[in-house]
Amino acid sequence: MHTVPDGVEVVADREGARHLDSPPLLILDAVAGFLDAHRIGSGPLAWQRIGDGHSNVTYLIERGGESVVLRRGPRPPLPKSTHDMVREARIQKILGGHGVPVPEILAVCEDESLLGVPFYLMSRLDGAVVTDTIPAHLSPAAQRRATSEAVVDTLVALHGIDVAEGELATLGSPRGYLGRQVDRFRGLWEVNTTRSLPAVERIADWLGRNLPTSQAASVVHGDYRMGNLMFAPQAPARVLAILDWEMATLGDPLADLGYLTATWSEAGSPATPLELTRVTRSPGYLTQRQLAERYQSRTGLDLTPLPWYQTLALWKAAIFCEAIHTRWQRGERPNDTVFGPSLETGVPRLLERAGRYASLTATTRR
Repeated sequence: MHTVPDGVEVVADREGARHLDSPPLLILDAVAGFLDAHRIGSGPLAWQRIGDGHSNVTYLIERGGESVVLRRGPRPPLPKSTHDMVREARIQKILGGHGVPVPEILAVCEDESLLGVPFYLMSRLDGAVVTDTIPAHLSPAAQRRATSEAVVDTLVALHGIDVAEGELATLGSPRGYLGRQVDRFRGLWEVNTTRSLPAVERIADWLGRNLPTSQAASVVHGDYRMGNLMFAPQAPARVLAILDWEMATLGDPLADLGYLTATWSEAGSPATPLELTRVTRSPGYLTQRQLAERYQSRTGLDLTPLPWYQTLALWKAAIFCEAIHTRWQRGERPNDTVFGPSLETGVPRLLERAGRYASLTATTRR
């Protein structure tokens, strides 16, 4: 167990944190005290940063034979309504009660004095997240197809949950979801960029003029992709947990399908900054079209307007990637030598690809 270089991440105690130019992401004595309060392990901590997130941060914590996962937001200041770890934990608690595969939430800390931001602890799961390499048990051709199918079938099950009543109904308002998405992200571009990219406004106008009519209301994960799924450690392919619920709300289920298919890597497709699970370019995995066809066959939804949702997905991705690029330019990501700089050209590539999806349909159903 060890750290990965990312500035000064960990200090031994709160006193040491006072002498740092940048606040640490993990303060060991604060975390140990929180674990004590919830009777989780004893003695010194071992820790390791895990996951590929570029905003929220996740750590594996081991202590006295017990293992938990700590998830927190990035260093302050945080944009309004983002990185809400308390809400993210609550969503998972609710969905777990509906049979959605999520980690067990063990404890939530709303006290910002400990780490500077709220955080929560969840159970550690023994599984595999597929990104740059294919786990051996999921590598045979039959398992590659089964992995693709499990991605779709898990999304179908999530979208099939009744959100009209109970606690789920309090997570958001499905009515007007698509219009709000366009308006919200148009506003985020203005505060998160230092450059002019006319395609942002042009695509925003197209999205606003061609809003489709939502066919259903469901839980929308908001970042549904293979890299946010944990698979069981043995074949056959089975989703053990859906991870990263920060952007979850109630809305149009095709927003998730649009994002999944638009960011799915397949042979011959151009690379973008969202090439987050490149292994699906390999033989044996379903194509974007096959993913959509499987989803349609299990939900009965009309996928004629899917290019609109794919356009929305990549346009939104360009805007939140621009926020990362701007933070990198301002020196707020001092040890990011790859991803932040790549967005100088990566964001325009996302916008170009979004425009290609928009060109697939002149109008969408109203």
